Amino acid sequence: MKFWFLILLALLPITANGKVSTSLLASGFDQPVWASCPKGVTDRLWVLEKDGKIVIYNKHTNTKKDFLDIRHLIKIRMNEQGLLGLAFSQDYLQSGKLYVYFTNTNGDTEVCRFTAHGPGMRQCDPSTRELLLGIKQSARNHNGGWLGFGPDSYLYIATGDGGSGNDPKNHGQDLGTHLAKILRIDVSSASGYTVPKDNPFINQAGAKPEIYAYGLRNPWRCSWDRKTKDFYIADVGQNHWEEVNFLPSGEGKGANFGWRLREGMLPTPKKNVGGTAPAGSVDPIYAYRHGNKSNEGISVTGGYVYRGPIESLQGKYFFADFGNSRIWSIEVERGKARNFQDWTENLQSQQGAINRIVSFGEDHDGNLLIISLTGSIYQLIER
Repeated sequence: MKFWFLILLALLPITANGKVSTSLLASGFDQPVWASCPKGVTDRLWVLEKDGKIVIYNKHTNTKKDFLDIRHLIKIRMNEQGLLGLAFSQDYLQSGKLYVYFTNTNGDTEVCRFTAHGPGMRQCDPSTRELLLGIKQSARNHNGGWLGFGPDSYLYIATGDGGSGNDPKNHGQDLGTHLAKILRIDVSSASGYTVPKDNPFINQAGAKPEIYAYGLRNPWRCSWDRKTKDFYIADVGQNHWEEVNFLPSGEGKGANFGWRLREGMLPTPKKNVGGTAPAGSVDPIYAYRHGNKSNEGISVTGGYVYRGPIESLQGKYFFADFGNSRIWSIEVERGKARNFQDWTENLQSQQGAINRIVSFGEDHDGNLLIISLTGSIYQLIER
């Protein structure tokens, strides 16, 4: 405990001094949960709206155009359900392939492929939907919702533990379910998917072959560092700790992040749930307590390592808290979190306070976007 206290002391927030602020990029979206663009697109963003629409925003003309509407496939019963994730194929402007993560009308997870068409692949018909993976949910919360293409060109998918409190079915440590995992699949074929031959549990009896890593509660936004290819996973905690996990480039196959036995770096407090860390498990690189202080919160929102045009921000991993509306950064040096900074005051917009930070995003040039569930998207700028 003394060692853990010293880590917390070393990471107490300091106010950022850089001449960095935010600018309101766009507003008026209906509960946006993510925004980015395909490779090669410089003037537009694809914005996910939670109820089931994807909207293209033109940064030059400040106009919006509907891209895909799948609201008929979604019925939201809890605030963690809906249209949650999007990933573009790396040859999107040629193939038009995109991958979408949502909860369907039964509340279960679907990962689907759609095919866009038209000039610039800016139109998409719901009828092109191909279901790749369906996952039965145990409850209405902890649905995960992120997916993205890794440096190895495989599609990674982050799933929650299926909901309810303290993972009652112990999905976190069960390799026989897709829940509470990072999955990894190969979608390079014309239809369906295959399992990469080097997935860690492909030959283990009873294990789902798609599993890449496990022991997560509700991973909410993951990302790779554009430069180093390191992997960051923000995982929403139970009642005490929020955490950010880290896998160095090329490492992490079969990683166990400890849930439900562990919350943060400690045993989960619930009786008959928490315990010692599993052999070889991976502790978070950073964890923070629940509360309302400037270095506390209740629900982590993962972000990105900054690789945009602002030189002073290079290498800083930005993340936030949805409930406490704080914006922070850390830097990773030799596998350790360093230089924790609280950017909340610096990054408040002249157009009003940034709150309900549900996601971050990147544009073509690496500019960092902050997405508020209230409907606004902000961009980090240099003053």
